[in-house]
Amino acid sequence: MSLPEDGGPIFAQIAAELANQIADGTVGEGERVASSNELASFYRVNPATAARSLTALCEDGLVEKRRGVGMFVAKGARERLLRARRQRFAERYVRPLTAEAARLGIGLDELLGLVREELASVELTVGGGSA
Repeated sequence: MSLPEDGGPIFAQIAAELANQIADGTVGEGERVASSNELASFYRVNPATAARSLTALCEDGLVEKRRGVGMFVAKGARERLLRARRQRFAERYVRPLTAEAARLGIGLDELLGLVREELASVELTVGGGSA
């Protein structure tokens, strides 16, 4: 797994990747996350950079340090993360979409139809052509 080019500070990219793993359930609540040394080795970064990633996740309440044992996904982390991401999704995409629909005179039923069509198109593409 590699980090995207020009995706901001490396520590933030690593933290985002770990947050994605929590969000998609790859790493579940109570499970151990990689140590700063493991992250440093995996991503080929300085251990201090990797530690900064874990610190950022701790500050966000997504992981917790268990003294002498390591870092673990905090209880409720996935739900908090998904809630925050849903909120950002609404602010970033849904509000502008509905505002533009209103400007164009697109009503709710038509907008929902457009969204359904797009979703069906995406599902066909992702699902390998089967509905």
